[in-house]
Amino acid sequence: MRIRFYNSVIYTPEETQPFPGEIWVNGDRIECVLKTAERSTEQLEEQTGCGTEQLEEQTGCGTEQLEEQTGCGTDRFDEQIDCGGNLLMPGFKNCHAHGPMTFLRSYADDLPLQQWLNEKIFPAEALLTEEDIYALMQLAVMEYLKSGITTSFEMYFYPEMIARACLDMGFRVVICGTVLGKEDQVGEAVRTLAEDYEKFHEYHALVDYRLGFHSEYSCCRSLLREITALCRQYHAPVYMHNSETKREVLECIERNGVTPVALMEKLGLFEYGGAGHHMIYTTDEDREILKRRGIYVVTNPSSNLKLASGIAPIRDYLDAGIQVAIGTDGPASNNSLNFFKEMYLTAALQKVKYQDPAAVSPEQVLQMAVRNGARLLGLMDADGIAAGKLADLVLIDLHRPNMQPSEHIMNNLVYSGSIDNVLLTMVGGQVLYRDGVYPLVTDPEQVYRRANRILQRISRGVEGA
Repeated sequence: MRIRFYNSVIYTPEETQPFPGEIWVNGDRIECVLKTAERSTEQLEEQTGCGTEQLEEQTGCGTEQLEEQTGCGTDRFDEQIDCGGNLLMPGFKNCHAHGPMTFLRSYADDLPLQQWLNEKIFPAEALLTEEDIYALMQLAVMEYLKSGITTSFEMYFYPEMIARACLDMGFRVVICGTVLGKEDQVGEAVRTLAEDYEKFHEYHALVDYRLGFHSEYSCCRSLLREITALCRQYHAPVYMHNSETKREVLECIERNGVTPVALMEKLGLFEYGGAGHHMIYTTDEDREILKRRGIYVVTNPSSNLKLASGIAPIRDYLDAGIQVAIGTDGPASNNSLNFFKEMYLTAALQKVKYQDPAAVSPEQVLQMAVRNGARLLGLMDADGIAAGKLADLVLIDLHRPNMQPSEHIMNNLVYSGSIDNVLLTMVGGQVLYRDGVYPLVTDPEQVYRRANRILQRISRGVEGA
């Protein structure tokens, strides 16, 4: 399917400022990007009918290719979308999430992390079925799309159900292993992780898989060594919760004599890269390891605030040359999957932490949200807007009070942007959300009813245990 977006303002990390232009999509890829400058749509159509040298320079597409593919330029599109002068940009990459935890939204609020996990979350999750995961993931995807998210990095159980739910909704997902266990659970955990990796790594154009485990404190040393062996066998990066609370770091030092980051390095878990989620409490030595190994940091500010975990030292990471991406974490600890909120807090909290209003800029935050996130996930074809890149796009409404005046669009996106500004979300060339409608979701109310039934059933089960 060929789609033309015209009359838009385009933002991509490759450019210092947004520019007026249009984007042509063919299948799941961007075919051409045209910078229209001050020209009218009529003048642009005259150019595309000829495949001029000027057009070739602007789009990166050869003249013969354009003439062959477009004919007159506008009459062979399946759909033409007038963007109305609004902002067209790459979709956000949610680099740490537990989407199926939608059933636990507002279920266990106002508790510290370890009590929250052990007394509330783990007992409820133990009662989930595979069918539950499918239904709950659908609910999460709907919220992602409304928030302009085009890919999520899902750390959760039953990867087959997550993959199926995302495929049925046309959504792009990278699934992360989340094994944990004591000595008597090592064999099963390692088998599960290896089998899931071999099945779901490069499973589909929309589905991929990464090695991962829950955390240092939830895994025995033997299990961590076995995950290192898998990392070396597959030459694969590894991902985990890391240095999320002071208690986690202090207890790791008591058990192992080193911080969680230093332990991962000691065991060889960072040999092929990866990322640490949260990364609030790290030392200078930890940061040297992260930089040397090319380990990403994924910050989750809303969750870290709500659980009173702390504020990650993002500016220190950036100053050290460590790449940072952004995640929502799960809806049990956030409680929303609102990426605009995460971007705002990523910038604003650094100002408070360092007592510096310029600690982290909107431009840096947008790099984290788009380019860094894509590269962390191995989606090099989704890190910007250019011919040949994946057509994972978001249309942002600039004609709202919160986005006016529109002189400083990138600042507006980070400091005043809202999910209400998302007009359209496209993944792989397919429109999955437009003006409040999800074309691939027959009955949103049915998705909501299923989520409520799951919570009611599990609540009864926990109370009766």
